[in-house]
Amino acid sequence: MYLFFILLGKIFPLYLNIIIGYFLAKYFKVRRDIIAFLLVYILGPIVIFFATMSIQINIQIAFLPIFIFLFGSAIAFYILIRYKKYWTDSSINTLAFTCGTGNTGYFGIPLAMILLEPQVVNIFIFVTLASLLYENTVGFYVTAKGNFTAIESIKKILRLPLVYAFILGIILNLNGVNTPDFVIPYFENLKWAYGILGMMMLGMGLKGFNLEEDFDKKYMKVAYLYKFVFWPLAMLIIIFADKTFFNFLNEDIYKVLFLMSIVPLAGNTVTLAILLKAKPEKASFTVLLSTLISVIYIPVVLALYGGF
Repeated sequence: MYLFFILLGKIFPLYLNIIIGYFLAKYFKVRRDIIAFLLVYILGPIVIFFATMSIQINIQIAFLPIFIFLFGSAIAFYILIRYKKYWTDSSINTLAFTCGTGNTGYFGIPLAMILLEPQVVNIFIFVTLASLLYENTVGFYVTAKGNFTAIESIKKILRLPLVYAFILGIILNLNGVNTPDFVIPYFENLKWAYGILGMMMLGMGLKGFNLEEDFDKKYMKVAYLYKFVFWPLAMLIIIFADKTFFNFLNEDIYKVLFLMSIVPLAGNTVTLAILLKAKPEKASFTVLLSTLISVIYIPVVLALYGGF
């Protein structure tokens, strides 16, 4: 119960940003496509570039983002194939996208800072790069396929600056280039801007929401099954297997893997749905509800896991 109230107090500003985003879009006519463009094409690449440069990479740490990227990608393509007969519009594309990732950035990083030691938080932030990379490559592809051909989708991916920001950050990191001290405060402010605008996008995506058309029980059932059940169970199996047979990872990495698996649906589901005109209202409602559910869900599963 104590953890529940701590979590609720810490994440309340995130929900406030959602409300602000809704009012900005509905009553002040703020264009949500412009905010989505800023997140995907400007703030996202800057954040991932400097974060990539700031991490000390070793074999265990490098394993995490690679695994999360491949695991999420496999789920996305499975959902796209398995459930395509149930939807004739782009709903299946946003569903495939969101089942393969989670809100590791806007929601996960503040949560990690509440629950984990500082050095473990740095590991968590590095692993969120895998989610961002997934969301802007494989995730972008499966979402774009709702309105574009495969070739058009690939061309759109190649125009995303985040991919090149990640590659450049890795190259500079491995060559020993450090982030200048005078840039770090500016980068920290950009991280806050990225998180605040990202949560506002959830509220902006609700503009034009129609309960009859966008409240899709089957869509929500599949999304929540994979995010709230399949993801944590899969991570628990991996943790058990490593502890029992391989001993490749360590306790800190176990915590990061489990915490990544229990965050709500990704806010970028709404961002990409808006950019690609792929049912943003349905995606936004589903993501927002998953965020509200997480207020109860996260303390419960953490207690079952044994706490941090």
